[in-house]
Amino acid sequence: MSQPIRLAVLISGGGTTLQNLLDRINGDQLDAKVVAVVSSSASAGGLDRARNARVPATIVERKACASRDEFSTRIFDVCRAEAADLVCMGGFLQLVQVPHDFSNRVLNIHPALIPAFSGKGFHGHFVHQAVLEAGVKVTGCTVHFADNEYDHGPIILQHVVPVEDDDTPESLAARVFAAECAAYPEAIRLFAAGRLRVDGRRVRISN
Repeated sequence: MSQPIRLAVLISGGGTTLQNLLDRINGDQLDAKVVAVVSSSASAGGLDRARNARVPATIVERKACASRDEFSTRIFDVCRAEAADLVCMGGFLQLVQVPHDFSNRVLNIHPALIPAFSGKGFHGHFVHQAVLEAGVKVTGCTVHFADNEYDHGPIILQHVVPVEDDDTPESLAARVFAAECAAYPEAIRLFAAGRLRVDGRRVRISN
């Protein structure tokens, strides 16, 4: 793209992923502009981050909508109104129906190596606790195109993080989040450069 890619960011909580993207943009590490933030919670801390960055923020709560279709429509109406090129889920805990015009234009980041430790209920602390209880030696993060299922859709990239013997869910979460902070901007740059091609369940990255 000749212009900075226009991002809409969906949040449900503290907005740390949103802040990472804003910081990368401000540090000239990501040629993008966050043009909209949509929160599924009126109490989300990420709303303050949006206000501080002077990014328009909209609250769309699932309980205020008669159906998931209405909920999804209201969210994507905001994205269309702000002419977003790409929608980025950042700790967004609600399932949405991705409309046809946003197919392969919605990214999600998950704090594990999908398909492991993913799906409904696997978010935040619960993911890292499950990783430690399973005794696996590596975990990480996954950036993927979102579809109409939790933590599903073609995988763009994954970053691996070792699991240490003395890890707690909190220490593991911190290291995984550091990997997320690098992985999400990388995936956005690949999308903006037109280097991603979806081939069934696979995403092929061109040179």
